[in-house]
Amino acid sequence: MGANQSKSPLPNEKLVIERLRALEVKDQSDSEYVQVDEKALAASSTHFKAPWTSLSTSELEHWEHELLQDPKNRSTLSALSAADPKTVLTSRSTAIKDQQIFNVKIPFEGAPITNQRSSGRCWLFASTNVFRVALMKRHSLDKFELSQAYLFFYDKLEKANYFLEQILDTVGEDLDSRLVQTLLGSPVSDGGQWDMVYNLVNKYGLVPQVLYPDSFNAQSSGAINSLITTKLREDALQLRAMATSGVKSSKEINTVKEKMMKEIHLILTLTLGPPPAPTGEFTWNYLDKNGAAHEMKTTPLSFAKELDTAKAVRITGSNVHDMFSLVNDPRNEYNTLLTVNRLGNIVGGRGITYVNVSMDVLKGACIKMLQAGLPIFFGSDVGKYSNSTSGIMDTSLIDYELGFNVRLGMSKAQRLMVGESAMTHAMVLTAVHVENGKSVRWRVQNSWGEAAGSDGWFVMSDKWMDEFVYQAVVEPKFVSKEIRDVLDMKPKVLPLWDPMGALA
Repeated sequence: MGANQSKSPLPNEKLVIERLRALEVKDQSDSEYVQVDEKALAASSTHFKAPWTSLSTSELEHWEHELLQDPKNRSTLSALSAADPKTVLTSRSTAIKDQQIFNVKIPFEGAPITNQRSSGRCWLFASTNVFRVALMKRHSLDKFELSQAYLFFYDKLEKANYFLEQILDTVGEDLDSRLVQTLLGSPVSDGGQWDMVYNLVNKYGLVPQVLYPDSFNAQSSGAINSLITTKLREDALQLRAMATSGVKSSKEINTVKEKMMKEIHLILTLTLGPPPAPTGEFTWNYLDKNGAAHEMKTTPLSFAKELDTAKAVRITGSNVHDMFSLVNDPRNEYNTLLTVNRLGNIVGGRGITYVNVSMDVLKGACIKMLQAGLPIFFGSDVGKYSNSTSGIMDTSLIDYELGFNVRLGMSKAQRLMVGESAMTHAMVLTAVHVENGKSVRWRVQNSWGEAAGSDGWFVMSDKWMDEFVYQAVVEPKFVSKEIRDVLDMKPKVLPLWDPMGALA
């Protein structure tokens, strides 16, 4: 569809071709798709230079005429101009193939299907959906939700404080430096990471959802995010001015910062509601699955500690705080430790760490977790080759080449290099289908409500997992000692703007 020109290469095009050949650009097939050797490009001591060229209107007319000569293109034009290309190009055979059939499934998946609504709280929903399985079994519950809004309140508050501390810590940087501008870009994002969940639960605990339900602004966070972001950016300018004036003491600056934090606390309290105090006692009344009434008096911190007891339905009896993130980042060496500079939510809390492994290691650990009956928090790029209505995630789901004669052939590493992909969404794995010792497809519990997917459940092909899953949180016993020992290594520090610093 217009990808092939009928004319011979122009002089500038010849220069490009010669340059690519010099950089050992390799043809991957008999098509025109090429794979660039990035290392050869970086190592080259010369730079390609050519005059800029503008588009020719006569050439555009020729392209259009040539394109519409093909009956297939005329038919495709009618279809694609009248509907979403992703819908038109959905593969029927793939949709039929990806069924909710699995031969390894955890015995208790947890219910109900949760709904983060118009917010970016997927990481809080995914983590609490993992936590609740233990608590539901411990208290014999059919349905149960932990309060995502409770963690959301304190995460916003802590992120605001973390941001202001970083602003003070970077006063030596120019305001327009990449670091400061990245900090200013999204100071209180809804998103987060597993280690941030650990920090919140460790400091504030957990409460049942019925005791601190979602407010409107928890379900639709855009308004408070905008207000708090504007306020924090204003505060940042004031703090930078004070810190560089040379006349303000640290005590005076901290007094001003405390006032700023009090204002953020006010905004959150009035829009989300006053949350339970971490050490304050609450009373939880509930019915177990047999209809028997129970009353429990405890504190958020004590309630969270139930996850660490041998009675908790972590079938292995493991401490949930020992769990850690495996990631697959093919840009970096495997069996190494990664961290992201200045990424976090609680000052003095645990930093973000990832053990970088091959997909075979990551999937192997996930299979072992599921065989032991344990749900898995995982991070992925959910928007690629997926359909939220059918709940299918499969690299063959949408046939762009059929519709456009355009091949999308970047590798996972290349997508990360150019910002095409990152961890955008956290969900939970509860089952896998294994054939001949190899995973084929995975069952996914999402947090988009029962209207998405198959009553809230998604199915992920193994190939999709290879390409678009980046993280899985596992228990130490399900990986080798070699992998566990990576946690003791000195981490490679990635910059704040690295795609592995994306918040699901």
